[in-house]
Amino acid sequence: MIGRTIILDHLNGREAAALVVDGKLDDLLIATDAPAPGTIYRAIADRPVKGQGGMFLRTPDGAAFLRQIKGMAPGDELLVQVTGYADEGKAIPVQNRVLFKSRYVIVTPNAPGINVSRSIRDDERREEILAVVHDTVENMPHGIIIRSSCEHADAEDIADDLLSMLGLADQVLNDDGTGGEKLVEGDKPHLLAWRDWVEPAEIVTDDGGFETHAVLDAIDALESPRFELGAGAFAYVEPTRALVAVDVNTGKDTSMTAGTKANFALAKGLPRELRLRGLGGQIVLDLAPMPKKDRRGFESALKTALRNDSIETVFVGWTPLGHVELQRKRARLPVTELLK
Repeated sequence: MIGRTIILDHLNGREAAALVVDGKLDDLLIATDAPAPGTIYRAIADRPVKGQGGMFLRTPDGAAFLRQIKGMAPGDELLVQVTGYADEGKAIPVQNRVLFKSRYVIVTPNAPGINVSRSIRDDERREEILAVVHDTVENMPHGIIIRSSCEHADAEDIADDLLSMLGLADQVLNDDGTGGEKLVEGDKPHLLAWRDWVEPAEIVTDDGGFETHAVLDAIDALESPRFELGAGAFAYVEPTRALVAVDVNTGKDTSMTAGTKANFALAKGLPRELRLRGLGGQIVLDLAPMPKKDRRGFESALKTALRNDSIETVFVGWTPLGHVELQRKRARLPVTELLK
């Protein structure tokens, strides 16, 4: 396969989507039994958490946790949205700023204004897209973010998407029900693929697409903690209860030059490995030996790779032992759990 291919299939009875770029698995989405990010609840405030400035909430799917609360008391009802997946035994992470995200637009209640993605740099195209928005809706009731996918989209598709998201937002915000209730289900893999994998691609929807396009072999490889970095170097990615440990090895070549090359290869490939494996939280990199003068270049390469990743990851810094610490959003569940 050359170029980009999106394959919509099922894996162990779960809805799944795979993105293959130049014949290599680049992203993987698998449905879970847990509430998906984007799910919106009408939740009930339960009890505050002293010292953390947060509140436990009751939802139909169990306890949720909301940070940075003000003026909220037990028994209050509020709209919240799932932001990620919880660690085992912990509450669902939520925020009280709900967003309505689709392929072309994001509707942002209580945040007025129209913002166009900075990725759309052509001024004339930006004005054309803004004209579509203004022609579609007068007196915009909510804020709107125009996504980068609008750059090459048809005006009719943008307008339809905008109206759909505005309608959903009004339906949720004007809901007059009471008690804990799930109001919006988070997007499943096939819809997520349509929403977020927007670059031109061949679409495969035939049953058994994962097998015929060698996706199953690539998924099997994810069950091993090891992945290759080239030139004989390799790394291990191993989750523990506390953190995800990444260990870089140069193989037979133990020179400083080999260590630097292996570390830079890791910087380029790590976001993909974490994305495919569904790993997040605290991540510690045990790098191969390299001169301290190369740290700045490595840090720059890693930050660039992380910026291009779809999942938010923060470069925290270097430890006294020379390890690198990252904090990554738990946007997915570990793929090894979903393959059981």
